[in-house]
Amino acid sequence: MGFEVIPAVDIRGGKCVQLVQGAPGSEMVSLDDPVAVALEWVAQGAKTLHLIDLDGALDGRRVNAPVIEKIVSAGKKRDVTIQIGGGIRSFEDAAHLLKLGADRVILSTAALREPELVKRLADEFGSEHINVALDSKNGKVAIDGWKTISEFTAVTLGRKFEKLGAGTLLFTNIDTEGLMKGVDPEPTAELVKAVDIPVIASGGITTLQDILTMRATGACGVVVGSALYTGKFTYPEALDILKEQQN
Repeated sequence: MGFEVIPAVDIRGGKCVQLVQGAPGSEMVSLDDPVAVALEWVAQGAKTLHLIDLDGALDGRRVNAPVIEKIVSAGKKRDVTIQIGGGIRSFEDAAHLLKLGADRVILSTAALREPELVKRLADEFGSEHINVALDSKNGKVAIDGWKTISEFTAVTLGRKFEKLGAGTLLFTNIDTEGLMKGVDPEPTAELVKAVDIPVIASGGITTLQDILTMRATGACGVVVGSALYTGKFTYPEALDILKEQQN
């Protein structure tokens, strides 16, 4: 898996939004047509989309499923890799999305509460389709839409879920997420060193240099939301900076 910059399409109440540290009511961006937003990122060169049902993550109910299904359908016609999270609480939820055409399902709360779900899904669909999200706040993994802090570190859980069959991990640093103040690469680097499966990083990307900083951790990609939506840099600029560094 080559290093990717992955645009985030976070959906709440049928709209594409960006929240500050995941807090409801903190929308800094609210766009009416998430399908159009997703396809615009594809038009600008995105090969992977990161779709999150925020209502599902916060309330456990995937009320934005119809919108997400439209994006999956449109994305598959354009040969785009799509990873989906938020409110996936059961085998049936995950299986439905994978059969619909999602390339990866992202499990968080369900994985911590029912670890064997990860193994069951990996056995049924293949590890490459199963991603476990480890969202860290003050060094401990948070679940329930970041409302509950567990007693586990990302490294401990990353190793556990790798053994259970997860094919990738998504590490979000909640301490920097949505604040637009830059990244802290150390927690990501620590997780990358602790596991053998790819780690996608998220949280705090504000500048083009932040992208390069996170690539240097060994992560296979970064999810970018607020910086793109507020114009800190454009998606083509992000692609260009990666090409420049490779030459």
